[in-house]
Amino acid sequence: MHIQATREATMNRLAGILTALTILAAQGLEARAAGDIAKRAERLKTLELDAAAGFSVKTYELETGKYYRWRIKSDGREEYKVLAPGLFRNSWISQVVIEQKEVKPMGLHAVEFDDEGEIDIWFVPIRPGVYPFFVEGLATQGFRGEMRIR
Repeated sequence: MHIQATREATMNRLAGILTALTILAAQGLEARAAGDIAKRAERLKTLELDAAAGFSVKTYELETGKYYRWRIKSDGREEYKVLAPGLFRNSWISQVVIEQKEVKPMGLHAVEFDDEGEIDIWFVPIRPGVYPFFVEGLATQGFRGEMRIR
């Protein structure tokens, strides 16, 4: 009888400790995440790819835990392969929309334009840092920028 009571008391203490740790962990995560992905995605300024001028936007300032929609628009005068491997590796990619067709990827490395068009990338940055994005082979001609995630 005494052993049974001791086991129950120990189990109750462990349950209490686990509950407290769970609450503390949840509060810590809430304190770090600035956004709410249940809300509508915040539209970033459209990144336009212009053969004569390069990228229309060179720097974006974002926050971890916020839901973003990044539209990339090509003029179609060149073939552009936009890479952002660090950003994509450190973000949750919700979807990629091309001509109103949705792709639900498990990761992303680059998007490529062979002709004029638009691609929307919906994502949530999960790790702070400075992540470059660029067009392969054209970074020195104005096709280089960075995402600053805080």
